[in-house]
Amino acid sequence: MKAAVIVFPGSNCDRDCAVAVERSTGAKVEMVWHKDTALPDGLDLIVLPGGFSYGDYLRCGAMAALSPVMKEVIAAANRGVATVGICNGFQILCEAGLLPGALLRNEGLKYVCKPIALEVTNAQTRFTAGYQGRREVMMTIGNGEGNFFADAETLARIEGEGQVVFRYVENPNGSVADIAGIINDGGNVLGMMPHPDRAFEADLGSADGAILFQSALASA
Repeated sequence: MKAAVIVFPGSNCDRDCAVAVERSTGAKVEMVWHKDTALPDGLDLIVLPGGFSYGDYLRCGAMAALSPVMKEVIAAANRGVATVGICNGFQILCEAGLLPGALLRNEGLKYVCKPIALEVTNAQTRFTAGYQGRREVMMTIGNGEGNFFADAETLARIEGEGQVVFRYVENPNGSVADIAGIINDGGNVLGMMPHPDRAFEADLGSADGAILFQSALASA
């Protein structure tokens, strides 16, 4: 199995993601710089990590979505390669048009960092199949602009088509319908604000994030 972690200027969870994927799955992980114009061959998983790409100028993820490497990420995602955007990575996926909606400033206008309980609202995806019917998992959040928003029509569509994958048990940032993570209509692109890369071993307080990476690669 082979994975790539995309590194943008200001990414600060890239190594966390690489270690989480390697230790959770045994996959070989390559770091890919944002200016690269090609991805490694034979990828089973692409991860866009958390952080503050380009210092969060303009809008979070807006500049990163235009990085040279994103042309190849979009092409790979459109071919069906499993792609995960975590926190800032979720913002980038929305800005790049790979996922619907947008991430706004937290309702309380403060950065929120803490462990968080999530409801697994769709356990039939390639990212969540490994939870085997579990309704609640633990991960952590760390964001100032994690407030997911979509207009009524888009929200009705993603709800109706089972694209909401995770919801907050207690909403920390004002996200509409308590949404913490969604997938695209093809089922191979996941965006989520909570960090599975910070919850992949029991010593971190939870190993629930490991199951997400294992599920994604098992499906490949």
